[in-house]
Amino acid sequence: MRSPATSTLPRWMGIVITLAMVIIVRELAVLVCAALGMDKAANIVGLVVMFILLIFWRVWRGLPSWLTSASNTLLVDSGFAFLPISAGAGLILFAMGDELWGVLATIVISTLIPLWGLVHLAKRALKDTPSAQSTTTKQGQS
Repeated sequence: MRSPATSTLPRWMGIVITLAMVIIVRELAVLVCAALGMDKAANIVGLVVMFILLIFWRVWRGLPSWLTSASNTLLVDSGFAFLPISAGAGLILFAMGDELWGVLATIVISTLIPLWGLVHLAKRALKDTPSAQSTTTKQGQS
C-alpha cells in the first residue's frame, strides 16, 4: 500500500471530479444491470464496483489527497440531505395517534437489544487485546 499522492487541485475541482466518478460508475452499473435484467441491483453493484476500484487504486498508486478531502467534505455535508426525511418521519409518527407508542416501542426495542448484544460482544473481544491489558495495568499502578 502506498502513501497518499499529493496534488494542488482546488477543493471545488476535487468535489466535482469525485461526484463525476460516482455518477459515471453508478450509471455504468445501471446500464450493465439493465442489460442483465437486474435493474434493482444497480445501486449496490455500482457501490461494490467503486469500492473495488478504489481499493485497487489505493494499493497500486495511492489515493490522491484531493479525493480524500473531497470525500470527507461530501460525507460531512451529506447529512443535511436526511433532514427533510427525518422531519417527514417525525410528522408521520405523530399523526399515528394511538399506534405511536407501539411503533416507538418497536423502534426502541429493535435498536437497543442489538446494541446491547454488540456492546457485550465488543467487551468480550476487547478484553483479550494487548491495548486493553496495558490500560488496565497502567490504571492499577496509579
